[in-house]
Amino acid sequence: MSVLFRLSDALWDPWLLGLFLLTGLVYSLGSGFFQLSRFRLWVGATLGSLRRRTGSDGALSPVQALSTALASTMGTGSIAGVAAALTLGGPGSIFWMWVSAFLGMMTSCGEKLLSVQYQQPAPDGGLQGGPMFYLQHGLHAPVLAGCFALACLPATLAGGNLIQSHSIATALETAFGLDRLTVGLASALLTALVMLGGVKRIAQVSAALVPAMALLYLGGGIAVLILRASALPQALGTILSCAFTPCAVLGGGTGWTVAAALRQGVARGVFTNEAGLGTSAIAHGAARTDHPARQGMWGIFEVSLSTLMVCTITALTILVSGAWQPGSTLTGAPLTAAAFGAVLGPPGTALVAVSLLLFAFSSILGWSYYGQQCLRWLTGGDAWLNVYRTVFLACIPLGALWEPLQLWQLVDLCNAWMALPNLTALLFLTPQALKTLRQWHPR
Repeated sequence: MSVLFRLSDALWDPWLLGLFLLTGLVYSLGSGFFQLSRFRLWVGATLGSLRRRTGSDGALSPVQALSTALASTMGTGSIAGVAAALTLGGPGSIFWMWVSAFLGMMTSCGEKLLSVQYQQPAPDGGLQGGPMFYLQHGLHAPVLAGCFALACLPATLAGGNLIQSHSIATALETAFGLDRLTVGLASALLTALVMLGGVKRIAQVSAALVPAMALLYLGGGIAVLILRASALPQALGTILSCAFTPCAVLGGGTGWTVAAALRQGVARGVFTNEAGLGTSAIAHGAARTDHPARQGMWGIFEVSLSTLMVCTITALTILVSGAWQPGSTLTGAPLTAAAFGAVLGPPGTALVAVSLLLFAFSSILGWSYYGQQCLRWLTGGDAWLNVYRTVFLACIPLGALWEPLQLWQLVDLCNAWMALPNLTALLFLTPQALKTLRQWHPR
């Protein structure tokens, strides 16, 4: 067992996972379960305002900020991660993923609200925000802000780049026989063209990619569920029963404990929607809006789409397709592809490959922005920006050729070091965030 694994495991299980749930519960109770009681309000404030797509004075519109955030959150975890959770935690992990997402909706609301409330002018004339700013100016804890920014940089290169690039290359090699190096170089070139345009270009590309990839993947998943509708009641029943009682693996295996289901479900919820992690709040901090609470509504919507919709479609598709069996060694993206293929045939397998390509590429774009913003905060300017961009782009073809499985331990550790100061700030700033939310009276 490596040192990285022991460190990350000591932080995550059970302390950090419990802290994620506690923060979401505090915000949910304090707001009177706003995500339910004011359902019509936050849906109207988000879906009802989709016509506004452009920002002003170099800033992003709320929709562009959402698209940039979703570009990173809707990554390979939405396709491969859910399948891995089923394998490691059993069907019950999906229930706890739902619980984590339900509470995380208000965590996400709080961090997006605070990100806008403490946003600052950006050097390029726009706006910038994120945990670094509300940790420094709201909590008055610059050391914790530095810890967040320092942890974010290696996370962008590992989980936001190398692992995503590997997913793109392997998906296209498996589905279409394309050479990995060629795919990596092409991905790096496309990423460079977008990065050079700054945050506005990233937001514009994300605003085009996110709806397309969401509709493509959700459309395919819904088609599978319609064709296998008769298996849905059993799938839902299995999820609920395994969430509260140990589930045995057929054939004499040890099965899954409730603790394993809880851990995998909460972890998957966190990794797919980033609520409480703080990274997606960096994108929302660049938005120009009339009130911080309005951007908080987009935070609620972000979690509902990335986890409650996309990840749920992945889980149910796998369960109803018959591709997954207890004790099977098939997991990750191959399991999801097998599930779609079992019902839709070769077009289903190709759909997963294309979706994985779009999800992973959009994640690379989103995480590149997070890294640049954290570096800008640490150095006080853009002097090192070109160095970071060069290293980031070089990692893309490297990830296409390399098997970066061990990097997940580094990613887990970096995510823990980002989450700890961010969740600390969210808890201490809860009264202020909830007061700002209550003071918002949308017209």
